[in-house]
Amino acid sequence: MNRREFGSITAAAALAQMPAGAAQSGSRKRALMKLGCQSSPTNDQRLQFFARHSVRNICGYPEEDKQLGYPSVEQLVAVKERAAKWGVSVDMVAPSFLASSHIDRTERPAIMLAQSPERDRDIERLQNLIRNCGKAGIPAVKYNMSLLGVLRTGRSPGRGGATYSTWRLKEAKPERPLTRAGKITADMYWERIQYFLDKVIPVADEYKVRMACHPHDPGVPPEGYQGVDAVLGTVDGLKKFMSLRKSTFHGFNFCQGTVSEMLQDPGREILEVIRYFGSRQKIFNVHFRNIRGKRDDFMEVYPDEGDIDFVKAMLVYREVGYPYMMMPDHVPNHPDDPRGNQAFAFAYGYIRALIQAADQL
Repeated sequence: MNRREFGSITAAAALAQMPAGAAQSGSRKRALMKLGCQSSPTNDQRLQFFARHSVRNICGYPEEDKQLGYPSVEQLVAVKERAAKWGVSVDMVAPSFLASSHIDRTERPAIMLAQSPERDRDIERLQNLIRNCGKAGIPAVKYNMSLLGVLRTGRSPGRGGATYSTWRLKEAKPERPLTRAGKITADMYWERIQYFLDKVIPVADEYKVRMACHPHDPGVPPEGYQGVDAVLGTVDGLKKFMSLRKSTFHGFNFCQGTVSEMLQDPGREILEVIRYFGSRQKIFNVHFRNIRGKRDDFMEVYPDEGDIDFVKAMLVYREVGYPYMMMPDHVPNHPDDPRGNQAFAFAYGYIRALIQAADQL
């Protein structure tokens, strides 16, 4: 069986199981998405690894001017040129702050702690990064608005001796009752997000740089975890976030794994969530990661063995015309694969094959 036959059979079989009306009759849609990755560093060794595995689009990590606190235009151009030597395009960057780290371990926490005047200085640094990206021709920035970071309770055994990152809320034992942020209600969290967006999104509009926010991983109960009500940990929270600024450059680093973690029946529910945000052009990057389980009790698994049907999911991204990167995110661990390169290579091939199959229908 050749690739075209495989693509037609695979995609057609999945399409037959999709909800009525999901496919558009009378016209053949192309799969516009691209295989991507966000692993670092963006050096020649890593770029060769990408090139060997047909990863031609990445989130890059340029050197940063230590005095400025963000990359200069020259540093952004330099990382683009380094990647281009290997046939790789830098489609996105991430600031060194606003990462997915716990606030108690964050070196530059002022934005999320609402500390003035420090937060205004950090927001200005981000504004300047956006300006520099616009000048250097880098079209997107991904970021987090996290206080709790990525919460997990341990690891579970997986296939072939691998272990899977796991979250079970009932087993969670926080290091302390509150973070250094103290008690953060939903209203307080939304105020900080609104303050940030009101200052950042107008600059993104001016320089035409997409701002892609990662949801909170994982969702926690409304009463909070370590005193924090993580408001971007539900689909309703993501919808509210989307509504806070009317801009084509305000959207999501849509971690499909994280969003699946928000749901009680992710295998059934996730396709409509993708369709909701994708049809509104609010998905600027996809972490194409699978889970087994549901809200408050899940593990992160290989892409082909989770509760989410990745063939169906890929067809929904094609249906909504999603044109950006589909990248692996967290991968399983194994002692023989300490840096995760084997797991990443498996994920690259799996995702690339799904894109090719979706494009053949």
